[in-house]
Amino acid sequence: MADLNTVAKQIHNLSPEPIRLFLSDGSSGIFEMNNTEFFQQEFQAEGSKKSDDAAYRFITSDDYEEVLVGKQEPEADEWTMIGEILRVEATSSEGAEEVSLDESHVREVDRSDN
Repeated sequence: MADLNTVAKQIHNLSPEPIRLFLSDGSSGIFEMNNTEFFQQEFQAEGSKKSDDAAYRFITSDDYEEVLVGKQEPEADEWTMIGEILRVEATSSEGAEEVSLDESHVREVDRSDN
């Protein structure tokens, strides 16, 4: 069996603690996962972002190379694809929304293991 997605493993291992996610659309934020699950290589999670009231879903792409993010605004029926998770960072429950791009504080995903 092939290896699990590195980003998905980080999210799964850090949950239920808050985590900071850096997304491919240039946004970032502190998320709390309600649940995370693996089905063989496939990853699924649901959570919320501390700074808004939207619902978020996280799934691996068809080739399991990326973890994709969907967002559903309150009162909306449709989901919007936001993009891919680029980086995952552990944070405290008191963590602020300010983002430090200092490399000593950010772990980039090493995809060479996949």
